[in-house]
Amino acid sequence: MQAAHFYIASAERGWDFLRLTKPRLGLLVLFATAVGFCMASREAIDWQRLAFALFGTALVSGGAAVLNQVIEVRWDRLMTRTLGRPLPAGRVTRPEAFVFGVGMTLAGLACLALQTTVLATCLAAVALVVYLAAYTPMKRRSSACVFVGAIAGALPPVIGWAAVDGLLRWEAGMLFGVLFTWQIPHLVAIAWMHRDDYANAGFAFLSADASGQSAALHGLIFSGILTGITLTPFFMGTAGTVYLMGALLLDSVLLASSGLFLFERNCESARRLFVVSIIYLPALLGLMLFAWK
Repeated sequence: MQAAHFYIASAERGWDFLRLTKPRLGLLVLFATAVGFCMASREAIDWQRLAFALFGTALVSGGAAVLNQVIEVRWDRLMTRTLGRPLPAGRVTRPEAFVFGVGMTLAGLACLALQTTVLATCLAAVALVVYLAAYTPMKRRSSACVFVGAIAGALPPVIGWAAVDGLLRWEAGMLFGVLFTWQIPHLVAIAWMHRDDYANAGFAFLSADASGQSAALHGLIFSGILTGITLTPFFMGTAGTVYLMGALLLDSVLLASSGLFLFERNCESARRLFVVSIIYLPALLGLMLFAWK
């Protein structure tokens, strides 16, 4: 019985450390990184380098998530949605999480530096610094934190691209633009759904406009900008008609959802926008990868 209890306790503790890395978000980061790498590999894909690029990026992304929670544990205790996380619940201590997070980020950067390119390593380091040193403290001061955080969130496909040969082309900038603009309607929807929790913790994800109209308008505007960016591959001749039709379909659904949220501004329309945005990004990136010339 004691042995069984030990193994169960060890498994639960291991799961708590895994939860600190936000694995669901990490999967999206890895997918975006892989898309950037594969699009940059114009001839044959170097599968070994891709594996190291994904592993290194996963470690940096997971470590950043851990360190973010180390910094914000005091505020996480004030929100219903985060109260059960390992740190605020006391199942993992801050020193343990700090060592874990630092170890992950250093190992990830070392992996990228040794097995990919200097540029990919530098971009991962920039994403880490922006996320922890700019976005995290800014969340309690200004709603502009959404745009700062979007910079870090838009770098994974660029890291993947740079990991191939250390060079960047306009396509990498296009991928950055897609990820950057997509995050605005996505985060606006999340901020509205959890606005009471964020207000209790003093987070400024939404503007001072309590009605949410300004934030929702930003979501619609950036959905429109995103539509323009997604059409770039077709007009630049790197994707064909199939891509164009698929992108227009996805863009129209996202625009419609953003528009409905602007006019309704309730939890139902916010959740609809959130779900659409979650489906939209992997679908668009997959379509882009499939149709790339």
